[in-house]
Amino acid sequence: MRIERDPNGDFILESGELAGRFGLSGEEFRRKIRQGLVASSVERGEGEDAGTCRLSVRIGNRMWRAILTTEGEVGNESVAVLRGRPLPRP
Repeated sequence: MRIERDPNGDFILESGELAGRFGLSGEEFRRKIRQGLVASSVERGEGEDAGTCRLSVRIGNRMWRAILTTEGEVGNESVAVLRGRPLPRP
């Protein structure tokens, strides 16, 4: 996956590539963005991880994560299905 940065330092991801990670078409993915169903975050590494970043994109119970190296390359990426909290017993 190719990840770029804009002049402000924000990350730019290709929506079609990211859609594929979730098993969606590009149009389905863009529709979910318009509906407010896609959440993302960036965490910057500290200490021995300084210079790296973890990008996370979540749709429902699925999350894509990528670790960017100090050179800005994708070092590792994964898609996971997140488990919800168990319901309280009556």
